[in-house]
Amino acid sequence: MTIPAATIPAATIPAASTAGTGDAPAAGLGEAIAVGRARIDELDAQIVALVQQRLEVSRGIQRARLAAGGRRVEHSREVDIVNRYAAALGRPGADVALALLALARGPGIPVERSA
Repeated sequence: MTIPAATIPAATIPAASTAGTGDAPAAGLGEAIAVGRARIDELDAQIVALVQQRLEVSRGIQRARLAAGGRRVEHSREVDIVNRYAAALGRPGADVALALLALARGPGIPVERSA
């Protein structure tokens, strides 16, 4: 699921001003940091909710595959997912994908990292 950009408001972090204070940060810097951290907290909550939704969908797919006599894990699909995340986010993106796959598999089925 992709969240349309229009539904994610841009952060409204005030620019810190150093006018008249030499190199010292303006008093508004603390407020800017607080606003930025609040926005990160909001985004983290959305990410957690999306991951939980993804887990539900993934586990439903696993149940359907098993009921049809198939395997719980489809390795070629997992490789596609890791590659998609890596293409979008670089090597750390592959790590994110591997973590998502591990969560979806549940306990007992390790996810192997490719070197």
